[in-house]
Amino acid sequence: MIIVKSQREIEKIASACRIVAEILENLKSFIGADITTADIEAYVADQIKERKAIPAFKGYRGYPASSCTSVNDQVVHGIPSRTTRLKSGDIISIDLGVYKEGFYGDGAMTVPIGVVGTEVHKLISVTEEALYLGIKGAVPGNRVSDISAAIQQHVETNGFSVVRAFVGHGIGRSLHEDPQVPNYGEAGRGPRLKEGMTLAIEPMVNAGTGEVVILDDGWTAVTADGRLSAHFEHTIAVTKKGPVILTKI
Repeated sequence: MIIVKSQREIEKIASACRIVAEILENLKSFIGADITTADIEAYVADQIKERKAIPAFKGYRGYPASSCTSVNDQVVHGIPSRTTRLKSGDIISIDLGVYKEGFYGDGAMTVPIGVVGTEVHKLISVTEEALYLGIKGAVPGNRVSDISAAIQQHVETNGFSVVRAFVGHGIGRSLHEDPQVPNYGEAGRGPRLKEGMTLAIEPMVNAGTGEVVILDDGWTAVTADGRLSAHFEHTIAVTKKGPVILTKI
């Protein structure tokens, strides 16, 4: 069931999303070569605690951390580790969510570490561009797949692949609500978008095949061919004036 939110509820979601946005922004200057993904996890956990919020991911279906730290060919759900140390040339996708006053916020970004090649920068840029093109379609009267089709078209036009195993989602009092928001599909299909819907839109884009494999930890998804993957996510509200990005400073 799709839950349409009141203005007051959207304000509560926006409050949680603001925390996500602030932490992601702060991480841009914190992350660098020679730190571990466990260092990132500790930083995220401290930042959430400072803001008197609760990590949305920790304990969710058994997930062991406050953040997902996915390096290079890891697509999503990479578990922070003391043995995973970043180096120049890597890329890392960080996904985090918070729970505050009964509502959730969710966001993600991919950042390069040190010097990376032109094609790597293109992968990151195209993924972020695809996110914003998808968001542009989140207007009342459109359908969910109008978001999906815009993402897929931009990604594939640029020679990359959309991950189909994971999708975006509604968000509010629960971290994952209806509707699912795939990053692929034919326009004009799926539920009609209405004012008051809140969605987490999150393209995951691979340099090679869109297929993924789940590692033995039961969480970490990696590209089937070992090539790089990027991930961006915003939580947005559908309004009569157009989409409003809640996870943006």
